[in-house]
Amino acid sequence: MISGSSVTARWLAAGDSGNLDEFDRLMHADVVVHAPAGLSTSSRDEEKQVWRDAVASVRGLRHEIQEILTDGDTEMARVIVTGTIVGDLGSVTTEATGADRAFTLDQAIICHLRDGRIAEAWEIADIAALLTAPPQG
Repeated sequence: MISGSSVTARWLAAGDSGNLDEFDRLMHADVVVHAPAGLSTSSRDEEKQVWRDAVASVRGLRHEIQEILTDGDTEMARVIVTGTIVGDLGSVTTEATGADRAFTLDQAIICHLRDGRIAEAWEIADIAALLTAPPQG
């Protein structure tokens, strides 16, 4: 896992741990996050709620950063997301995935920074694999 001063890495680590107050230091109040599965947001407060829901619906949620590329005010991360689905999250339902199901999926995240904080982000995740892959474990 890659750690350090990357804003993207700090955002994901704060979300995974449920430390959503850290978002105040990492994101602008009017941040826009484009995400799959009906989880897009248009403010920091909305993004905090998505993460509250994610931590409640995915036991052991973890974003393991494989690499981060930085160019000026843009960061791009390749991430492996793991956890166990225990509740519905956006359009991903336990009816479709099975409850208490462990998963691994690939994700790419692109963040545009302004003044050292996230102004806009795109999350690209292989949600189709999550819905069609056999349960792991």
